[in-house]
Amino acid sequence: MSLRPPRTISGQSGAALNPLEYELASERAEALGRQGRKMETALAKLAAWSADNGGNDRQALLDDASDAVWALFIQREICGLRNNGDVIRRYQIPTEVLARLGASRK
Repeated sequence: MSLRPPRTISGQSGAALNPLEYELASERAEALGRQGRKMETALAKLAAWSADNGGNDRQALLDDASDAVWALFIQREICGLRNNGDVIRRYQIPTEVLARLGASRK
């Protein structure tokens, strides 16, 4: 079975994918993956926080998590993925993190 790239990638003529376009798509995908891993790490640190450990400030963890989620949403938009509802549900992003998206720190 042979596979062909979607018409949006290969163009209407069905010609082979331009090497530059292929490289750019690869870099966008890699950047999206890196940012996704950063978001997962920040959300895990926030979820692991407890008042007993006292070492990490919860506000700083909230700020880091919201910055990581915001950067992922921007990277997804660059890749043409504009619906973030599926990411919010899949990673169970807390509403307190979503409320801080795009806000600057004090």
